[in-house]
Amino acid sequence: MLIQSCSRKNDKFLNRKFHATATKYNVLYNGNIALQRGIEGVNNEYTENFWELLPIERMDVSEDIFLPGQTKNADFERAEEKAIKAIQVHGMNIGGKEKNPQIDEAYLLLGQARYFDQRFVPAMAAFNNILNKYPTSDKINQVKIWREKTNMRLDNNAGAIEKLKRLLEEEKEDIEGQDLADAAAALAQAYLNTKSNDSAIAQLTIAAENTKIKREKARYHFIKGQLYNQFGEKDSANVEFDAIIEMHRQVPRSFYINAHLEKSYNTDASNIDDIEFEEYLTELEENRENRPFLDKIYYRIAEYHRNKMSDSLAEVYYNKSLRKTTSDKYLKSLSYETLGNMYFDKNVYKTAGAYYDSTLTAMVKNTKPYRVIKKKRDNLDDVIYYEGIAQTNDSILKMVSLPKAEQLAIYTKFAEDQKLKEIEAKKEQEDALKRQKSQSSPITSVNNNQRSQGIGNPAGTTRDLQTLSGSKNNSTFYFYNTTTVAYGKSEFLKIWGDRKLQDNWRHSNQRADVTNTVKSDSLTDSSVEDLRFNPETYLASLPTKQTEIDSIAKERNFAYYQLGIIYKEKFKELELAKSKLEKLLSNNPEDRLILPSKYNLYRIYEELGLIRKADAIKTAIINEYPDSRYAEILLNPQSELSKDENSPEAIYTKLYQQFNDEEYASVITEAETQIKRLEGDNFVPKFEILKASAKGRLYGFEAYKEGINYIALTYVNTEEGKKAQEIIDNAFPVLAKKEFIADDTTEKFNVIFQFQNSLKEDIDGFIKILDEEVAKVKYFDLRTSKDVYDENTTFVVVHGLKSIGGAKGFAELLKTEEKDKRGRPIKPKITRPYFAISSPNYAIIQRHKNLNAYLKLE
Repeated sequence: MLIQSCSRKNDKFLNRKFHATATKYNVLYNGNIALQRGIEGVNNEYTENFWELLPIERMDVSEDIFLPGQTKNADFERAEEKAIKAIQVHGMNIGGKEKNPQIDEAYLLLGQARYFDQRFVPAMAAFNNILNKYPTSDKINQVKIWREKTNMRLDNNAGAIEKLKRLLEEEKEDIEGQDLADAAAALAQAYLNTKSNDSAIAQLTIAAENTKIKREKARYHFIKGQLYNQFGEKDSANVEFDAIIEMHRQVPRSFYINAHLEKSYNTDASNIDDIEFEEYLTELEENRENRPFLDKIYYRIAEYHRNKMSDSLAEVYYNKSLRKTTSDKYLKSLSYETLGNMYFDKNVYKTAGAYYDSTLTAMVKNTKPYRVIKKKRDNLDDVIYYEGIAQTNDSILKMVSLPKAEQLAIYTKFAEDQKLKEIEAKKEQEDALKRQKSQSSPITSVNNNQRSQGIGNPAGTTRDLQTLSGSKNNSTFYFYNTTTVAYGKSEFLKIWGDRKLQDNWRHSNQRADVTNTVKSDSLTDSSVEDLRFNPETYLASLPTKQTEIDSIAKERNFAYYQLGIIYKEKFKELELAKSKLEKLLSNNPEDRLILPSKYNLYRIYEELGLIRKADAIKTAIINEYPDSRYAEILLNPQSELSKDENSPEAIYTKLYQQFNDEEYASVITEAETQIKRLEGDNFVPKFEILKASAKGRLYGFEAYKEGINYIALTYVNTEEGKKAQEIIDNAFPVLAKKEFIADDTTEKFNVIFQFQNSLKEDIDGFIKILDEEVAKVKYFDLRTSKDVYDENTTFVVVHGLKSIGGAKGFAELLKTEEKDKRGRPIKPKITRPYFAISSPNYAIIQRHKNLNAYLKLE
């Protein structure tokens, strides 16, 4: 009977029953277990992002490409194998009909395994197979739902919507329970994919009402709440969040907590009882079950206090949130950015910059939010730099201006304070050492015999590591405590002496003179201590020469000017800009800063509505600087600076055109004139770059290097200064190479004709004749150019030759006599001396002006 029942070709009751039973309770049973295990794995790997609209289904779709036969998950592979085994081993296709009623479920398992393994096209084939071969299956509705879910994964959302709507209409009497919930949820996801969010809400309502799975119910309610928030319907959103809160421990804790937080954000601040609301937030904070979510709870409390203008409390809770945040990088970036904005608004830009740096580390690079913060942070570089200069130099100049007695009194008090701090620090170290000893295991004593043999441990360094690492809050782990580490180093030196980090370091011949080492260290410590606590040390560091003091004052004044411009232009902090520029003018700055400072103050006074001050400074500019461009602008406000032919923009554009025309000497002269005329203007670094480039073209690499180095040091925080530093770091190592390369390593060559500028030869006439001869050569793509070599020499160059021999041959061909129709010789047109050179070597002689060195090689 057993042998007969194994046959898949006999359409008998015993055969059908045997294969159906084996399929259901053996193969499919194990396959479904593997599928569920795989789904649990997918769920565990998925991290909910409650900051964005949640997806209906928990699954991250990877863009990795797998070859046929490869799989992402071993459990799904096993489920697929079991489904295939059921079809192949237990299928009873007799007379074109399947007699095993479990095979449709095998295909369903096959499709689901492939779906979760993100092989959507093969999954679609499995589902279509059921629809084509088993139209009367009791799983037909489930199969239709899974097929449309697969269609959505293949970006066929319109088709999925059409077929799911048809399914819900045609089978509205038969489809119910979990099938109805799944169909409605799938349709909702299709609507979300097509941005039809209002239609998705109705389907999510159906799904939430019909599903029996609490996790899914919570998800559907939460997504509905998020959608209502998008539409600004906070009351409706709160109803959805309340539905989640009422389920309490029946749903994942993350949904419960985030429902509370979302509801709290929707609460109208003007209509709440502050005490009651604070108690509500405190209860969330103190609930032990909420510990994994304290980062978000602390952030919510911080936001509450910030909205109440309690910045100090808000800062405390933002920092608490940061200390608790683990994997939620978005939350971390929000906390850092908010703290940065708070310090930015308080004009504490150095601290704000540090918080923005931390924000960037927690953000995804090359996204729009990242670029916004990056730009804001970059703008702070200049502020931090110049504020540091201004504060430091102000302090130095203030000390220098005081009588020596007052200087000595100030530094004496400072030295005494430093000494007291040192005493307190030593006392804290001793106390920490005592606590460390009381928490450590007994110290192992080491006898002299052991020490002489180099096998003992330094006294005080043997510790019970388990004890040391036991208490995180007390920082008892040895290497976490700087005091005990310092003590261990000291004990090591006493016992072993000063030893190098090398093999066999414990051998006696490696031992240094401990006495001398200790004496030397003691002398050094004593010297350091005397200097640190001696006020004369600080007095001696003050500048005394008037040139040094003037240099410090000049640097401070320029810093104030830059700060005034930055606060005005970049941050629109007009009050700050006003105070910086007014302070600058009170410091008797150099002439180059006075006029632009007064003009910028005029603009600031106008914007602040300080009409009298604006009129007064306007009159002063017109009377004291009548020939300046600022006076011209003030006298004729209708003319725009950018359209004025004397504006920096117009002059720079004209000079740049001259640079392209190779009028390098004129560019250098005019650029120097404009740099002096526009001192303090933002356009000066641009003229410096143009001047350096022109000098490089005319005088060579060393002149260019000098100019670029000057820009990088002088305009360190401008775009031009940063670009100059990039050139120094990246381009200079390449440009500095002056060794000529072999001709057989390149494929481009030139013929060079040399002209002396002092002879005033007709270069353009020569080029015209040369162009006529070059046009006759059809087998090469030749062209000519006129290149400046230096202030005395100009090259006429033929480009496009393929070998050094070919270049020389072409030049000789130009010398060949031509004859007229009667056979009479015509005088050669091109008889001028020449030399041939490869394109890379030509670039080298232009860059380093080492033509003579190249000609000697020939």
